[in-house]
This record gives sequence, structure tokens and C-alpha cells, in this order.
Amino acid sequence: MKGMENVMKTDTIAAIATGLSNAGISIVRISGDNALSVIDKIYMSKSGKKVLSNEKSHTIHYGYIKDGDEIIDEVMVAIMKAPKSYTREDTVEINCHGGIVVTRKILETVIKAGARIAEPGEFTKRAFLNGRIDLSQAEAVCDIIHAKNELALKNSVNQLRGRVYEIIKKIREDILRDVAFIEAALDDP
Repeated sequence: MKGMENVMKTDTIAAIATGLSNAGISIVRISGDNALSVIDKIYMSKSGKKVLSNEKSHTIHYGYIKDGDEIIDEVMVAIMKAPKSYTREDTVEINCHGGIVVTRKILETVIKAGARIAEPGEFTKRAFLNGRIDLSQAEAVCDIIHAKNELALKNSVNQLRGRVYEIIKKIREDILRDVAFIEAALDDP
């Protein structure tokens, strides 16, 4: 799965990616086939002329999120085009002021523009289904989020980096080599 370049065709999902509390910054993440068209409907650059779907991948843009004619917030928007994103889909992250009301209003505006609310863990599920991470790495993401101490965090980070996969791969190769040796010995004593 890891080298898979084909991205699944999916609907577009959105969620608040940071804790929902009063903070300096909140992030609303959008991912899927229509992520760029969704942001194009609600983003306005300072000059009013920039169309984010025409911009290069892995860039950040200053502007405003608007709902119709109403400006909701001043934002920074990161664009990550498929397949070079966490989900291997077009992904947009809106960095807005961290108030609960403004963050929810931006998410509502994203939903009105064509996305749907993501299910818990759906971004990681898509990363797995699109071959970006393997199953042990997907589990590691959950473990990192729920780590209760530094040792648990360190083990989860190693798992996320593919250490468990590499160990299993080596054990599998050793077993296959040993089985081949045994079969050869049985065929030719």
C-alpha cells in the first residue's frame, strides 16, 4: 500500500483540528476532491483577486473567510494538493483566531460551501485507505493522541515512523528464508 499513487475519489470532509477552546489560533481542516473549490467559495484575499485553487501546493495565504458578503475572520490558509498531503487528497487548513464562536462559524461556512463534518478519526482513516500510512501507523496516531507519559509517546512515535512495520518485515523475511531452507532440505536430504 505504501507506494500507492492513486488517490481514492472521496467526498469532502471538514473538522476543527485543534481543541475547541478559547486559544490564540484554531485550525479548520478540509480534505477531499472538492477541498479547493470549497475554499474558493469562502476565501477572499486582501486584494480580492487571489483564487486559491490556482496557487501552488504547500503554500500559505493571508486573507479572509466570508459567508456571502459577511467577513467572518482574518485567516491564514494552507494549501496542500494531492497526493502530497496527510490524506493524499487535496487538503486545506484554515488558521483562524481561536475563539469558539468564530471557529464554529468558519466550520459552518465550510459545510455550507460543500463539505460535510468528518467522523472521528476520518482523516487518518483516509490516510490509511489511500496508502499514505499502514495500519500500525494509523494505530500509532491514536496512541500519540492518548499517550499518558513520555515512554508511551516515544513508543508511539517510533511506531508512526514505521519501526513496527520494519521489524515485522524483517521477521517475515527470516521466516521465509528458513522455510525455504527446510523445504530444500526435505526435498534433497
